[in-house]
Order: sequence, then structure tokens, then C-alpha cells
Amino acid sequence: MEPLIRLRNLERFYENPHGRTYVLRRINLEVQPGEFVSAMGPSGAGKSTLLHILGMLDGGWQGEYFLDGHPVHDLNRKRRNALHKEFIGFVFQSYHLLDDLTVYENLDLPLSYKGIKRKERESMVCDTLDRFNIVGKRDLFPNQLSGGQQQLVAVARAVITNPRLILADEPTGNLHTSQGQEIMELFQRLNAEGTTILQVTHSEANAAFGNRVINLLDGWIVDD
Repeated sequence: MEPLIRLRNLERFYENPHGRTYVLRRINLEVQPGEFVSAMGPSGAGKSTLLHILGMLDGGWQGEYFLDGHPVHDLNRKRRNALHKEFIGFVFQSYHLLDDLTVYENLDLPLSYKGIKRKERESMVCDTLDRFNIVGKRDLFPNQLSGGQQQLVAVARAVITNPRLILADEPTGNLHTSQGQEIMELFQRLNAEGTTILQVTHSEANAAFGNRVINLLDGWIVDD
């Protein structure tokens, strides 16, 4: 089976007056379709940088990155953006909802980016509101929601386009334990339905929801 993600000698560094500061060193990694992988390690280990590269939110790296066989390292920004829209849902720790849009409009936006017709979008948004038990929140703005509700909407927005890959950066970092548990159980269900998930987490409990843990230290993968 073709890996969904394949990285070869991936590196990320910053130039400074004294030379290079490496954030990621010679990362070699394969993730198969349907895996649920947790990346762990202390602050500054390179976990979030790795996730941002995988999500094509950071382009300043070297090495090879194949996504479902597509050579991301050879693609221009426009092709990378198209690939991101086709494959990836990203969940940020700080939600990244648009404050001046309602819950409904926040969910509708990624569908409109994909050029889906309005009637079909309406149906998809309503299904998603229902699936996430947030129908009653559809006309509220993010600042009218609790942190847990905002993260629920952020996850709903990430999955509404049925991405094959969900990238989640500390998805429960700002939540109470029970809210965090709810988000993780949701990821587990999505994974059981076939979605590949890669999360960055500090939490052993969250990592236990997946089936594989990779540990980073000072930019290296030290354990997989």
C-alpha cells in the first residue's frame, strides 16, 4: 500500500549570524492510510513545525515530502494549495475561527473554497451541525461560544470537506478535561471511519487514543 505521507531527509533550519539553527533534522517518516499517529516531545522539539510542513503552511524546508504519491517538494505554491484543499483538514490549538462569521458561515467557508454549489453546501453544513450537536449554535459568533464549543466548531470545519488527512496541533490544549475527552473520542470515531490523523500532543492520555506514537527531541525523531 502506498503511504499517505512519506518524508525523506526532511530538514527545517533558520540562518543566523552564527550559522544555522535546526528545528528539524533528517526526518524520515511514513504514515499509512488509516493510521492515527501522535507526535510527542518537549517544547521546542519541532512537533508543530513538522505539522505545519505537512499541512503546507510552512514552505521553507528541504528534503522530500510525498502526499499520496504527489511530490510536494517539487510543486509550486498554487499546486500545494490545491493539494491542501483536496486532502487536508487542519485543527489549530487556538481554534482560528473567523470572528466576524457565524458558526454556520465558518463551516460554509471551506466548502465555498472548493467551489461546491450553494444548495449542496447548505445540506453539508446542516448535516455537520447535526453530527456535532451544534445546531443550536449555528447563528452565534465565536465570541459567544465557550472554548470547548469553539474547538468543536474548529474540528467540524476541518472535517466538513471529508479530508483524507486531519492534522491537529494540541487540539485539546485550551480545553477542560471533559471537553478534551469529547474531542479525542470524536477523532477516534473519524479515524474508525477511515480518516488518517496526525496530532501533536503533550498528553499521554490523548496519545493513547491513537495507534502509534513518534517522539521528537531537538528536531530529531528519537523513537517511533
